[in-house]
Amino acid sequence: MTTSTSRAVPPRHRSAAGTRRRKPVRRGRLALAIILSLLLLAAAGAGWVYLKLDSDINTFDAGGLSDNRPAAGSSKGENVLVIGSDARNDGNAALGGGDVNDIGRSDTAFLLHIYADHKNAVAVSIPRDTLVTIPPCKLPDGKWTTAQPDMFNAAYSVGETRTGNPACTQNTVESITGLRVDHTVVVDFKGFAALTDVVGGVKVCLPQNLYERDLNPHLDSRGKLLFDKGEQKVSGQKALDYVRIRHGIGDGSDIGRIKRQQAFVASLLKEVKDNGLSPTKLLPLADAATKSLTVDPGLGSAQKLISFAMSLKDIDLHNTKFVTIPWRYQGSRVAIVEPDASDLWAALKADRTLDGKDASGKKKATPSARPAAIPTPVSGEGIAVTVYNGTTVTGLAAKAAAELTAEGFTVTGTATARSQDHATTVIEYGPDHKTQAQTVARAFPGAAMQPVPGADINVVVGQSYKGGATAAPQPTSVPKDVVEGARSADDNPCSNLTYG
Repeated sequence: MTTSTSRAVPPRHRSAAGTRRRKPVRRGRLALAIILSLLLLAAAGAGWVYLKLDSDINTFDAGGLSDNRPAAGSSKGENVLVIGSDARNDGNAALGGGDVNDIGRSDTAFLLHIYADHKNAVAVSIPRDTLVTIPPCKLPDGKWTTAQPDMFNAAYSVGETRTGNPACTQNTVESITGLRVDHTVVVDFKGFAALTDVVGGVKVCLPQNLYERDLNPHLDSRGKLLFDKGEQKVSGQKALDYVRIRHGIGDGSDIGRIKRQQAFVASLLKEVKDNGLSPTKLLPLADAATKSLTVDPGLGSAQKLISFAMSLKDIDLHNTKFVTIPWRYQGSRVAIVEPDASDLWAALKADRTLDGKDASGKKKATPSARPAAIPTPVSGEGIAVTVYNGTTVTGLAAKAAAELTAEGFTVTGTATARSQDHATTVIEYGPDHKTQAQTVARAFPGAAMQPVPGADINVVVGQSYKGGATAAPQPTSVPKDVVEGARSADDNPCSNLTYG
């Protein structure tokens, strides 16, 4: 038997070399077992971390999103709505003061467009006092409101709950811009303060000393010194105070405060970038943020949040821009300026940067033998429109009117628009005519949709219109005022100290 033969082997054949040959095998197996154990422990640890983060994330009801949303997939880029909530519940009153039972409001909001090439991004701020038409939104009892004109920040307060209504704000942004919002993130006072603490503070720059009365103008005296003049780092409560100050700096307007907030977010991004966008660095940020974040279900897990953050790692700071929606004062409120706003949205939809570059990430088209797709005919039966010429090209409104009539639309008249510098055709409509206006827009590929309180349906023909319902839209450019007012994330924090 093999066993007995083995036992009969003389001792001299069990050489020292033979013994050493077997030992590495045992050590190798032991090392492999240790490595596997460590990997399992690491995986279990990561799982525990993700589970912990997941338990901190709040999501809002996606059932409150409109059924009549802009089409998805028109661009490979993404649009993320970021809302700063001034809700005082859940411990936020300790940082912001006020009544813990007060309803939630949106104190600030911007739409972040991440270009399809994932190397460029632009954040468009929407002033809270902007006059808009708030579309139908879902109430806590499940009923839906009717469309109504109001200020932009009123959308977040629909339903008057302490947690606010992020879905209604998202519906409103989609209605204003014609862009589909892929994700929505709400950050409250606590989340904001925690983020600034984790990155070790954020650089800001003050043109003058600021005092307590600059933050709260109702005080009888200027109070304690809050900030020294010049460059400094702020975090926690001081960071929150900085972005909330309005009256004691610049012209005291909300527009000025928006510029300051843009500079702050730019500085925050720089700190995050400098610290490194690795999972190790992101986990503490995620831990701080998720405790006070409310997100849409599409970002409702730690893995999704961190994966999304990692997808932004190649965006250069200089290519991250901050702008404000084209605006003008209308009394004490803010009105959206057209056609500038529609031109901006059209450029983002086409993934064109502020300086006009193509950031779609698509390769240049090569000649193809495939025939072009035949467009679906548009039926305008029962739809009345008025056509305005928004260009200096004589007869363009009449030409568009003739083509609309041929498609079955009822043209109630033609006229010259109030301005003749429209780059893009704009379809204006009242809140009760949105579905019909969308049919009209199909006759003008690339046209922007613009809700106008009290309007019927107006077609303001722009320079992109070349005649023919199937004419291809021309590349759009961002209005000059928007480009000149842009801020890059790598700008010096001490530039433009007056902020309005």
